[in-house]
Order: sequence, then structure tokens, then C-alpha cells
Amino acid sequence: MMKLKGVHHIAIICGDYAQSKDFYTRILGLEILQEVYRESRDSYKLDLALEGRYIIELFSFPEPPERLSRPEAKGLRHLAFGVGDIEEAARYLKAEGLCVEDIRMDQLTGRRFLFFQDPDGLPLELYEVD
Repeated sequence: MMKLKGVHHIAIICGDYAQSKDFYTRILGLEILQEVYRESRDSYKLDLALEGRYIIELFSFPEPPERLSRPEAKGLRHLAFGVGDIEEAARYLKAEGLCVEDIRMDQLTGRRFLFFQDPDGLPLELYEVD
């Protein structure tokens, strides 16, 4: 059996690079590790970290096709981030002009969570952790 050591990174292709870069860095607070423009592909690759740990590759490509997220389809459902105070996080996202779903309770864990979307409609979740 292969032994995985963890999730290395998550790759996201965005529709508007400047808007997504602002969203993931300014609004969500991810740190830029490296930004590279790949001229042969007319594409940016932005490596982002959370608390110093590399987690997201943000790509731009000319005219990427749309991907369905609703109704829920096969494949990646959403990306979830842990937060300490879900109500504070919800207020912050709303103040940034984002549409935030109501806070719900996970019936299995008793933890609170909410959903919102990135600029391309990718479902994102905030999950309250200790």
C-alpha cells in the first residue's frame, strides 16, 4: 500500500487572474510564495501559502471553459478552510461584498460552517475549529 504524507497543494484555474489574485491574497489572506508568467502558455502560476505552508496553485489560462458547480456534479465538491470564529469570518466576508450563506451546524460534529464562492463560483467553505 502506498503511504500518503498529506495534501501537497490544490490547483485552481481562474477566469480573471487579477480578481482571483486579489480574492485569495487580500480577502482570504493567503501569502504569495512565487508568481511566474509562462509566456509560452500566456499563463500565470501563483503559488499561495497559508501560515507559511504551500497550499494553492492559482493558474490563469486564456479563455478556460466553464465548469459546473451547481447542481452538484461529480468531482471536487468544495474547498474548506478552518476558522476560529465563524461569525466574525462571516461578518468580514459580507463587509468585503461577498454573498455568504447562513451559518449551519454539522449534525455529525456539532461544528458550525458556512459556504461562499470565489470569483469564479468555486464553492468555498469555512468550518469552525478550535
